[in-house]
Amino acid sequence: MRRFVSALAVPLLALAQAPLSLTLKEAEKIAVQQNPRINSARFSAAAAGEIPKEIGSVYQPAAFGSITGVGAADGTRIAAGALNNPVIYSRFATGIGVSQFVTDFGRTGHLVAASKERANAGLEASNATRADILLDVNRAYFGILRAKAVLHVAEQTVSARQLVADQIHALASNALKSNLDVSFAEVNLQEAKLMLASARNDVKSWEAQLAAALGFPNETEFSLADEPLPDPPPSTVGALLGEAIRNRPELASIRFVEQAALSNAKAERALSYPSVSAIASAGLVPAGVAAVPSRYGAAGLNVSIPIFNGGLFAARRSEAELRARGVAEDVKDLQYRVARDVKVAYLNAVTGYERLSLTQKLLEQAEMGLKLAQSRYDLGLGSIVELSQAQLNLTSAQIANTTARYDYQTEFSTLRYQIGALR
Repeated sequence: MRRFVSALAVPLLALAQAPLSLTLKEAEKIAVQQNPRINSARFSAAAAGEIPKEIGSVYQPAAFGSITGVGAADGTRIAAGALNNPVIYSRFATGIGVSQFVTDFGRTGHLVAASKERANAGLEASNATRADILLDVNRAYFGILRAKAVLHVAEQTVSARQLVADQIHALASNALKSNLDVSFAEVNLQEAKLMLASARNDVKSWEAQLAAALGFPNETEFSLADEPLPDPPPSTVGALLGEAIRNRPELASIRFVEQAALSNAKAERALSYPSVSAIASAGLVPAGVAAVPSRYGAAGLNVSIPIFNGGLFAARRSEAELRARGVAEDVKDLQYRVARDVKVAYLNAVTGYERLSLTQKLLEQAEMGLKLAQSRYDLGLGSIVELSQAQLNLTSAQIANTTARYDYQTEFSTLRYQIGALR
């Protein structure tokens, strides 16, 4: 039985350690479902959506029931602690009280409107958090593909330089090459191995970043599908600027904050207006002294008029108006910064697209240069320095050509984020 369990555990363990295969769309979907920052922002937005209901509840009637039992020296009155002196009788009574807000001449309505605008701002802030996480997913996704491409180049470079080093060692042992050639070959080989170690570290680092963006608590190895190259960026940035101003959730959020500040300023101005409310109460007195009737009922209307409070309302109104003006300036500042970020992202995307063809030409020239350098070295016409430089040029060109694709995809994702298209 123990052998059977052990035999079963081996394939299960191998399955648990297998790389997680994902496409970019699948990774984005997992992040939206599992990332705790997105969930936190979503819950905060939902909580903000309840505040208008809380403030608006004043428009609905409020009812409460009461049960009161009093034992007193009948006919006595409250003589201290208040201006009036109501009489107190022994009794047992039950009753219902109802109060109804009538009007405060718009103050509550403005407060409800402000809370709705803040709830909308919270929803857009949630969308902004979602866009941030999706950008992190895109960067980490293409970062892994880029790092693995560099790792592949590094492995090929180590293999090629190992072969050259072995050949030079063999020639040097037969006195056909000098120790200087051997030294240069070993240096080139060790540089390639150093690049290989760095490439492996980069793969692990990007995998850790993707796992965090996806909401995975543990280290995860990924097997990611290549994504098709996006279309080239547009010829001008003008249309992108307009799209960013319309679609960026941060801008939408701060515009709602501005509207909330304006509504709040109107509510503070309405503090100086009266407020009107109605109240009614009725009940039964099944037990009590003769002076207390067996039933009671009353209704009234109350009007509260502010007269003087030491300038409190004026200060609150002034504070609200100044804050609204400050938020309006924040909207302008954010628009300027969004326009700047879109322009920078656009220039980076254009450069990334141009690098696709430039790095291919660079690779072709580097391959030709290495072939010539290798031929000259084999014929004894070139030095080990010339060959080493050609090897270095080829490695740099291979890395540049391999990474140009993923760099452009990363820059294009950043551009989509900056114009509000990454959601």
